[in-house]
Amino acid sequence: MDKILNMGQDESNKLTDIIEKDIWGSIQEFLNWGLHIGEGDKSIHVTVGLLLMLTVAFIITGFVLKWLRLLFTRKMGQDDKLKFISIFKFIKYMAYVVVVLITVSAAGINITILITASAALFVGLGLALQELFQDVIGGIFIIVDKSLSVGDIVEVEGKVGKVFEIKLRTTRAITRDDKVIIIPNHKFISDTIYNYTQNHKTTRENIKIGVAYGSNVELVTRVLEEILQTQKGILKNPKPFILFEDFGDSALLFSLNFYITNSFMDPQIKSEVRYKIDAKFREHGITIPFPQRDVHLFQHSKNL
Repeated sequence: MDKILNMGQDESNKLTDIIEKDIWGSIQEFLNWGLHIGEGDKSIHVTVGLLLMLTVAFIITGFVLKWLRLLFTRKMGQDDKLKFISIFKFIKYMAYVVVVLITVSAAGINITILITASAALFVGLGLALQELFQDVIGGIFIIVDKSLSVGDIVEVEGKVGKVFEIKLRTTRAITRDDKVIIIPNHKFISDTIYNYTQNHKTTRENIKIGVAYGSNVELVTRVLEEILQTQKGILKNPKPFILFEDFGDSALLFSLNFYITNSFMDPQIKSEVRYKIDAKFREHGITIPFPQRDVHLFQHSKNL
């Protein structure tokens, strides 16, 4: 009986040896196959096992990030959801970098050596991509603090455009001549940007006009008020008003002040008002002067 038990134990030991040495040994040999650089503590090993570990870590990280995104955006509106997704892309890239470093370190590779060896490369990349990082940070600030929204009318470097898309790196707006302007997001945190519609859609506009000295200023004011009251696109409330601004060098200076709800169409409304001013002034005999200068010539006789 003992002999049978001993034989069974021997067979079990042989089977264990086969599994450990042959099967598991072959698996380990396959996982350790790859690129081996250096020796000792300064060695770097890029093996099949490391690549498999990275792949599994990426898959798990992707599932976790997707679950977190769904968790945070399930109660958000469509606009807020799109903004959060833009920020989440940046977070996702950073998470993948951290996962790579942790996985490589867990595989036995000293990441300090890698970081030290590539320090110069990182510095070069940092300098080259400095503006890109500024754009990304600017995009995050825009999305988080809601300093800019789709539909806002902004003025950047003298160009006026209506925002139709906000991305993590750039903001896109369409100009009044139907051209797309691509604005790097760092402009919104480093430059002075005029936002015509940040607080509300109503903006106050003005047109300046000069009339000849000697004109009836009450008549001029009345004619200008009638024009503003009948012009399509100008609000009745707040009420438009006329200011007698100054006595100019060649004219009496007036300004027409009015409110509109579509700043994007501002040039068209102002053009129509100017057409009406010209026609009404001709009808009432009001003159729009041009700059004039009086030149006096004096002749001096020279006694010899």
